[in-house]
Amino acid sequence: MLIGVLKETVAGEKRVALVPESLGKLKEVTVLVEKGAGESAGFADAAYQEKGATVVEREELLGKADVVLKVQPPTDTEVVGLKQGAMLISFLYPLDNLGVISKLLERKVTALAMELMPRISRAQSMDALSSQATISGYKAVLLAANTLPKLFPMRMTAAGTIPPAKVFVIGAGVAGLAAIAVARQLGAIVEAYDVRPAAKEQVESLKAKFVALQLETADAQTSGGYAKAQSEDFYLKQQQLMAEAIRSHAYDVIVTTASVPGKRAPQLITEEAVKGMRCGSVIVDLAGEQGGNCVLTEPGQDVVKHGVVIMSPVNLPSTMAPQASQLYSKNIITFLLAMLKDGALNLDTNDALVSGTMVTRDGILLHEAAKSALERS
Repeated sequence: MLIGVLKETVAGEKRVALVPESLGKLKEVTVLVEKGAGESAGFADAAYQEKGATVVEREELLGKADVVLKVQPPTDTEVVGLKQGAMLISFLYPLDNLGVISKLLERKVTALAMELMPRISRAQSMDALSSQATISGYKAVLLAANTLPKLFPMRMTAAGTIPPAKVFVIGAGVAGLAAIAVARQLGAIVEAYDVRPAAKEQVESLKAKFVALQLETADAQTSGGYAKAQSEDFYLKQQQLMAEAIRSHAYDVIVTTASVPGKRAPQLITEEAVKGMRCGSVIVDLAGEQGGNCVLTEPGQDVVKHGVVIMSPVNLPSTMAPQASQLYSKNIITFLLAMLKDGALNLDTNDALVSGTMVTRDGILLHEAAKSALERS
């Protein structure tokens, strides 16, 4: 069996799906790596060759590989170049890439989406969303610290005491918890909010204060641990209470990470809330790619509104490509090994790992939401 590692072509994407150190775990298979696939992440072609991979041009890889590994969803051109009936493993986001899904169906490609990995205990080492979110949360705080015109930690000097910065993290998922930990390590006073009641214990375990809003949140979490979409009335009240909290606590930095899988990110910070912040304060909105948690967010841009810097960086894991690639490679190789037996693929659709991530197979669309969207289009 031939496994191919494709070079990413999306602008700004520096990660690679498989790093050289992971190749030793693949037994009884041949690995093809596209020329230059790992260079942007710091992994030279020679490093792959030393581990037994064969470096080839893109056309050869696409035409020969039985399994193709990627980070970003494939382009139309990449899908058309895939061998008929091949397997693809990557982030896919079916609802945002219906055209690609249609072409995968035409090529009878079996496509497995890493973002759909079920949240079960044995899949923790395969959870690519979590591994990449850890880096996003870390980098978000560093960006805020670099932009904020004051120190994060308290400092006692001969000229007087400098008080610590106050950081508010909205959304206590993996990215939010990483942001809390880094902000605390930098010496800031950290508070956090999450719509899921279970997050309170996790926030407090990191020595941050949990901010409770007077909302009914018993039904705010899915069985998989994700935030669940709420009603418009809920979000309106949440916005009002959030604005009051932001105004009364005088935060220097707000890091937002709140998202709902398959939905637009909830808008939690209104323009009035921004107006209530001190001049020079910073908002880092990590939900920009899903529309943003702040109504003034401009995805991919840094803007100043009412004296507040609003940053909306996209694809932060790519800015730390070597380690992000190592983590993703661990996720994808563990997933792949769970499906390999004696050098051949064993796709057991009774296995939650397979059934939960499989989007297309043999020309059949298995993702119900994408199927409905295609039928409407």
